[in-house]
Amino acid sequence: MSTLPPIVLVHGIRLSHAEWTAETAQLLEHGHRVAAIDLPGHGSRRGEPFTLDGAIDVITSSIDAHGEPALLVGHSLGGYLALAAAARHPERLAGLVVTGSTAIPNKIFAAPFLGGYHALNRLPRQGDTASQIAMRLTAPPPAARAIIDNGIATEVIPAVVRDVVAFDPIAAARSFPGPTWYINGRHDHFRIHERRFLRASRENGHSAELRIIAGAGHYLPLTHAVEFTTHLEDIAASLRAG
Repeated sequence: MSTLPPIVLVHGIRLSHAEWTAETAQLLEHGHRVAAIDLPGHGSRRGEPFTLDGAIDVITSSIDAHGEPALLVGHSLGGYLALAAAARHPERLAGLVVTGSTAIPNKIFAAPFLGGYHALNRLPRQGDTASQIAMRLTAPPPAARAIIDNGIATEVIPAVVRDVVAFDPIAAARSFPGPTWYINGRHDHFRIHERRFLRASRENGHSAELRIIAGAGHYLPLTHAVEFTTHLEDIAASLRAG
């Protein structure tokens, strides 16, 4: 009997592997193999330069450590990077889950991030206190504490924006031949182009599905962790069955 694929989790901008505190605990409790990584410039890799190529290398190294194709899951920045990794190394993936990453990057997309970066930079310690308060208001206490303890990397924003705006996620979605799931919160402003992503993933007969979580916004993996993880377990089980 085939086994469940390992699951590799990729966090959003400024955060770290700690974003996935609740998901990791639930998946491990239910017998899954799971790895939540830190991207360059984030968490344990804070201070390393961020590049898209470097991020793909970190993602694929984590998959390779399992010795078999993985279910790759990315949120926000992590979703764009998961798409990039899937397009470049499709043989390393059993499947792809993208959440909060279905807005096409452009200069308009970049403006709020750069504006926030400059505003935080005018505050002491790059606005760490403000970022920590925002995280405590968004995430349940265990995840919020873990995220704060691992650091919130405001300084990485310009490099991330530079590389993500230059990336074409629609082309990446179109080129990945494996199964793809888009999972978005109903109130997520990054849903704006989700149907274009879905159509691109379905080209050439490829399998793709869109799931919408009621009551959730952009931080779906933090605010609805149990429900989100249940979807991941369902997807992992379908890959084993397939």
